[in-house]
Amino acid sequence: MGPGAGAGRQCRTRRPRQPHSAAREVPRREEGVTASRSGTPTGSAPLAKLRVLDLSELLPGPYATSLLADLGAEVLKVERPGGDNARAIAPDMVEALNRGKRSICIDLKTEPGRAVLHQLAERSDVLVEGFRPGVTRRLGVDYESLRSLNPRLIYASVSGYGASGPNSLRPGHDLNYLSAAGVVGLSQRGGAPTHDVNIPVADIAGSMFTVVSILAALAQRERDGRGQFLDVAIADAALHWTTPRLGPWLAARARGTAAGAGLPRQPAYGVYPTADGLYLSIAAIEDAFFGRLVAALGLTALQVPELARHHDRVAHAARVDAAIADCLRREPLAHWAALFDAEDIPYAPVKSLDDVLADPHYRARGMVDEVEDQPRLRFPVPLRNLSAQRAKAPAVGEHTEAILAELGLPADALGSSRQDQPGDPSP
Repeated sequence: MGPGAGAGRQCRTRRPRQPHSAAREVPRREEGVTASRSGTPTGSAPLAKLRVLDLSELLPGPYATSLLADLGAEVLKVERPGGDNARAIAPDMVEALNRGKRSICIDLKTEPGRAVLHQLAERSDVLVEGFRPGVTRRLGVDYESLRSLNPRLIYASVSGYGASGPNSLRPGHDLNYLSAAGVVGLSQRGGAPTHDVNIPVADIAGSMFTVVSILAALAQRERDGRGQFLDVAIADAALHWTTPRLGPWLAARARGTAAGAGLPRQPAYGVYPTADGLYLSIAAIEDAFFGRLVAALGLTALQVPELARHHDRVAHAARVDAAIADCLRREPLAHWAALFDAEDIPYAPVKSLDDVLADPHYRARGMVDEVEDQPRLRFPVPLRNLSAQRAKAPAVGEHTEAILAELGLPADALGSSRQDQPGDPSP
């Protein structure tokens, strides 16, 4: 029999011993400033005094600008009549993506609306929009129009496929961008592509590259005093995230094993059921971790020279995983958690979001905050003078009159076109 054959019958697990090492001290978040009652830091947050105009909707742009708001930027959400489409399509998502922002309702198809937007752009550092290419030009709020008013403006245009190229005008959403970027093609099950991760990976990749590009453009502006146009394509962002897989793919293609099958399966790397109907993940990639795993499980048939190196195990991934899965079904998750902690094996229980929000680890890290008895996730990296963002998401146009007053304009400056009720406006 080949390596790993019959290994499931030789599962003799060790009893859990004392943990491999004492838990490391968890760094505490530095609360260098206090927060005002509105949730705004009273000290100098990293992006304090940075003014951001957010014309984007749904997820990629709003998530990017929510990160800027978490870092202390003043974010002004510009909503069309009826409001951000997310308010109608995914209202439960609005609070998480728009907390700490102010909202003004502007109809950019009207002359008064464009005039107000131009005034706001003159006093802003950054503008983020998520229209299809060409729409802002028709509305008179494109980069060229606004650059003449504010040469220091950093203008981030977030779209599915970018402002150029054959696909630039194609509509799409997260799954389409993942498919077009080759990500779905890398995920195979039973010889067919699959998409199982229930977070919008491409959208969030676009958000992250939007933020990184804005911060880089701000650094450039410090040196030369000039703003710039940032062409952020969500599909490009998703494609760039395949960088760690490009080398293995090219190697698999050279061996003739890539086409139609995704990348080779990783042995001892997956999600496995336990005796109590729960699940845990194991990622014993390195040879040392794999050796500890099979020793702890008592899988003697896997403790052979042919499986000692990861490169050799890949060819036997199915047999290795079958043996591990058979063994893990014999005890409850708590048993394996204690054993793997003691043996220093990389694993994690598969948790629900309810489990995570109550997890002592994330509570100790300061990741979970409570605002009006609702859990809220904080910016994940502790920074000096960064306090929790506690302000709620605004209602549609909640701050319209206040913002007009700041511009020295009367409350009726936008005319009768103002509509602050959420609806489902056409794209």
